[in-house]
Amino acid sequence: MQILDILALFIFLAGVFIYINTYYLKLPSSVGLMILALGLSIALLILNELIPEFKLGTERILKDYDYHEVLYQLVLSFMLFAGALQIDFKKLAEERAPVLILALLGVLISTAIVGTGVHYLLDWIGLELDLMYCLVFGALISPTDPIAITSTIRKYNLSKNLETRMAGESLFNDGIAVVLALTLLDLAHSGEDHYIGPIDILWVFGTDIIGGIIIGLFLGYLGYRLLKYIDNDEVEVEVLMTLALVMAGTQLAEFTHVSAKQAVVIMGLVIGNEGKSGHVTSAAGDYVFKFWYLIEETLNAMLFVLIGLEMLIIPLRFDYFAAGLFAFIIVLFARYVSVGVPIAAMSPFRKFEKNTINVLAWGGLRGGIPIALSLSLPDFEGKDIIITMTYTVVVCSVLYQGLTVPYLMRTTFTEKKLNKS
Repeated sequence: MQILDILALFIFLAGVFIYINTYYLKLPSSVGLMILALGLSIALLILNELIPEFKLGTERILKDYDYHEVLYQLVLSFMLFAGALQIDFKKLAEERAPVLILALLGVLISTAIVGTGVHYLLDWIGLELDLMYCLVFGALISPTDPIAITSTIRKYNLSKNLETRMAGESLFNDGIAVVLALTLLDLAHSGEDHYIGPIDILWVFGTDIIGGIIIGLFLGYLGYRLLKYIDNDEVEVEVLMTLALVMAGTQLAEFTHVSAKQAVVIMGLVIGNEGKSGHVTSAAGDYVFKFWYLIEETLNAMLFVLIGLEMLIIPLRFDYFAAGLFAFIIVLFARYVSVGVPIAAMSPFRKFEKNTINVLAWGGLRGGIPIALSLSLPDFEGKDIIITMTYTVVVCSVLYQGLTVPYLMRTTFTEKKLNKS
């Protein structure tokens, strides 16, 4: 199969998944897609046992093509940019302190707890994985997925402050976690040659973040100025302009060795909110936002298709999946701590609604970002363990937390009354 055939297959399966979930399962997007991905994995595993030629074909498709560049350069950048477009920047600016503190400290605390806990867990099970790679897993599993629960949250009377904190924290912890995971991975690869200290980690992490923000601000403002002079009727030009900016920004950030993911987040915030601001003529038409929402949903569905297929070449070892189940408990505990500690520290200075910790912690589902990041990792000893644990944690998070979040919301908040007039 050629790469276009594989892409067509992924898009076809993603479309089928979305159709089945929309018209038959009628579950929240990530929950329904995960159930269908599990069904796809089981069906393919059965076909592999019944038809040996089918097994050889699927393994060749997954092993002969390197998805690393596509996932890292394209999928992650597009998903983060699309998510940033939807954030209300003015409201986010009012909540910038709690959002940034929750995102930054939350990711650091979660990475430390998960990485350390998984390191001792794997040692107890009898699996060997270096502490630095365990910390990489801790970073890549820390991002939460706003897509997974947005439709559920909007059905309940959450305050605007809480909605902004959830969406903003999720958006920024995505970018921060990606940078941290890749920084730790680079340091793990170079750690064999020389000692890596905390100062080295902070320096690389800080320069990546700051450099990405600078590029994002520059290209975001440039894009806003260009879009402002384009007639909103010329929707194809607007869409192509945003596509070009995301791809060019990603490449520029990679060339200058700073965080491409942080750059596209800032670009999305600037273009999305300056483009919609009321004091100037709308720079970006409504079609642009609808297009990027479609891109986000499509890529999210394709990631679940890919993780379902990827299970065909992962060693089906009981100890790997057992490690994933225990890791899910550690990840959930780390989420409560990483949310609870910053909120407790900020409580004397800023008001937080009742049950904020429970809503942020239990509503912090894992979704497409950890999947894409784990699959985009370069080859190293122990990658299969990380992919299997990521898959298991995401499955447990989406199904267990995703199906119980509505109960938490019903017991905490009243349901919004739909206007039938």
